[in-house]
Amino acid sequence: MKNILIINGHEKYPFAEGRLNKTLMDKMVELLKEKYNLKTTVVQNGYEVQEEIDKFKWADIVIFQHPIFWFGLPGKFKTYIDQVYQYGVFFAGGEKYGSGGLFTSKKYMLSTTWNAPETAFNNKDKDEFLEGKSLDEALFNIHKIHQFCGMTPIKSFSCHNVVVAPEIDKYLKELENHIKENF
Repeated sequence: MKNILIINGHEKYPFAEGRLNKTLMDKMVELLKEKYNLKTTVVQNGYEVQEEIDKFKWADIVIFQHPIFWFGLPGKFKTYIDQVYQYGVFFAGGEKYGSGGLFTSKKYMLSTTWNAPETAFNNKDKDEFLEGKSLDEALFNIHKIHQFCGMTPIKSFSCHNVVVAPEIDKYLKELENHIKENF
């Protein structure tokens, strides 16, 4: 049985309390608990650095559930990574920059929530805001963090229009299909 760590990196704001990210994380737990050993972390609830390092060492797969704030990670989640992803544990020097990842046997999945509509991605009209970028191209820096640590990606999952026009039932069904296809 494989070990999965699920991290909710949402940070509470007055306009975004985090209910969707919690709902998605809870659905993942429900879908995976029968076949996998699970551990979870909710960053905004606090954490102990060594305990988180131990969870990463234990995990075969890490799922990151978080919103995209200003095209990146929420601040508290970025701080979590800065504190937990330590030299000598997650990475070390390599012959070539970016080749010193120490978690080469681990996989990860990004599960993100966006206020951007799904049509903003892969739109070949270069006048569009995202300039034709795919979801994973828009998540480039986040993928590079984990590649730097040696981890291999599992296909990303995303929910769109989450503030303007949320479709919770649709997101949950898509997540269920995504989990079935990739786990």
